[in-house]
Amino acid sequence: MNSFHPIKKDKKVIWQAKQWPHFTATNPKVREVLLRARKKQGEVIGKATAIGLKGVEELVQAIYVQEVMATSAIEGQPLNPESVRSSVLRKLGINTETEGGMQSKDVDGLVDVIQDALENFSSPLTAERLFEWHGAQFPRRLRNSRKIIVAAYRDHEDPMQIVSARLGKEVVHYTAPPSIQVEKEMQYFLRWFSDTTPSINEMAGTSVLLDGIERAAIAHLWFESIHPFEDGNGRIGRAIVEMEMAQDAQSAVKLLSLSNQMMVNRDSYYDALNAAQHRNMDVSEWIIWFADIYALACQTSCEFMDAAIEKSHFWNKYSGVQLNQRQRKLIQRLLDDGDGGFLGGLNAEKYIKITGTSKATATRDLGNLLNLEMLFGVGQGKALRYYVNMPSWSHGVR
Repeated sequence: MNSFHPIKKDKKVIWQAKQWPHFTATNPKVREVLLRARKKQGEVIGKATAIGLKGVEELVQAIYVQEVMATSAIEGQPLNPESVRSSVLRKLGINTETEGGMQSKDVDGLVDVIQDALENFSSPLTAERLFEWHGAQFPRRLRNSRKIIVAAYRDHEDPMQIVSARLGKEVVHYTAPPSIQVEKEMQYFLRWFSDTTPSINEMAGTSVLLDGIERAAIAHLWFESIHPFEDGNGRIGRAIVEMEMAQDAQSAVKLLSLSNQMMVNRDSYYDALNAAQHRNMDVSEWIIWFADIYALACQTSCEFMDAAIEKSHFWNKYSGVQLNQRQRKLIQRLLDDGDGGFLGGLNAEKYIKITGTSKATATRDLGNLLNLEMLFGVGQGKALRYYVNMPSWSHGVR
């Protein structure tokens, strides 16, 4: 978190304000930015409908992996991508026997948290549920090595501070409420979370005053400002956001990754959160930042789905073409790697390695794909390289 700027010792933090925790958002730009984010959300939903069930399943798998990787990486704890993918596919009920089946208890625990937040979004968020989420993140091995209180609020007398820089030259960016206040603070937060849940308001016949994106932004800022656990607050705070957005959509289908977008903008994420924690109770600037990040996450998903739609059109164009299993595997690999993703292009030698076939068969297969115009070639002889013939892709050669 070395992107933060030093905080003056006499600067009050948000929970010390007289109005705490009654958040407001008075800047007219908030509504404008929320409307823009909602428009992007509509584009995501529209494209998801267009690509159909199979395309959405592929998107959800990719987004799940992104979410788990990013929410941990934000905290400076990178995870093994294969372990994450294996855990995600397993939790989604997809056979991973051919994927290596790599397992990691800490990865599985984090996937469990995100899955519970999404699939059980209609269940109340309680202290006990948060304790379960916290415990899932810290398997016994990690608990013993780090010696932290797990599945319970922090109770140490020392201040809970967000600190960066080297030992002896620390910079305190934020000081959370004392441990003795945490339980009371969390009771108030959880009651607010329950009272503002869309389904509860609808059943009661009352209007929801908070836009769902605005509610998620406030929930994240509020939870992180309390910082109720010794460790893992960021990951749990982002899981709460996942739950809130699922409540807003009334759907557990995950079509975008906020954590991944926060990771891409990690410095501004910490700066925006830190600034909000040292302002008054008007959190307009934080909501604007959060809504902009949400819109960017929607754009990323739209780009993924645009690629999926383009691949679908490609296969539809060649639906009447008879390909052998080797050729189909090769084309799918090139499509999955994306524009320029197959480093250096494809040649006969790489085709042989990918498909395990002979040189003569490779030459025949590739020649056939050229004739069908599913591939195009650049260069001659040993320098000949093949590229999938997607009209909008340049591969860096056209």
